[in-house]
Amino acid sequence: MTCTTTPAPRALTLAAWRDYDEDACTLPGMSLGELDLAGPPEKHAARLWELGVRRVRIAEEVDLSTVGDPDGDPDAAAHVVRQLCLIRDLTAHAVLVQWQLRLPAGPADGWCELSHLQPPRTLSGPADEAAALSRWQGEHYLCKCLWRQGPGFVQIRDRRWGHLRRFTTDEPAYRKAIGQLSYGAPLSDVPEAIAADFLEERLVSRTGPLLWWLPYRVNRWIQEAMAI
Repeated sequence: MTCTTTPAPRALTLAAWRDYDEDACTLPGMSLGELDLAGPPEKHAARLWELGVRRVRIAEEVDLSTVGDPDGDPDAAAHVVRQLCLIRDLTAHAVLVQWQLRLPAGPADGWCELSHLQPPRTLSGPADEAAALSRWQGEHYLCKCLWRQGPGFVQIRDRRWGHLRRFTTDEPAYRKAIGQLSYGAPLSDVPEAIAADFLEERLVSRTGPLLWWLPYRVNRWIQEAMAI
């Protein structure tokens, strides 16, 4: 009898500091060193915030150019999804994230799907990389694409495309699907009609065999919640 085991997920490693300001981060006691994140991914951002982390640097490039094939390496796709979900959650906590992104060759606006995330330090893939990165940096703000849970409903507010797009649902199946997709799930795990709706509105991203939820549940409001 042959026994097989599922390999453990690759660790997410980042350098962390207690302040947003780069100069302040050089002072004694401001660096928390390199941290290896383990355990449930939904807890990572909150734990970092509670540790006092306000600035992080992810040295490993997030490479979406090699994980687009649905029949490709599922472990590589899952690792990239974990990286992007961490950046999404840290953005929601208003933690400054320094990271690098490589996109596959494609539409000039392919980066816009991720434009609610903290802008990367470097961006590879778009035809005019410098212009795309400059626009991302200049147009980014907190709460650009978020979701919130109300009493019996979920609402998504999306401004990634230059105007407000608002979606509200009170159907339990949609709320369940958001939970399933929060940190990546195979397309087959979600009802086909719901997955199609989310894909049409670009509220989920397809990374290899996985779909993952793009909007974040904001933790730091930039103004009164009713104005968002």
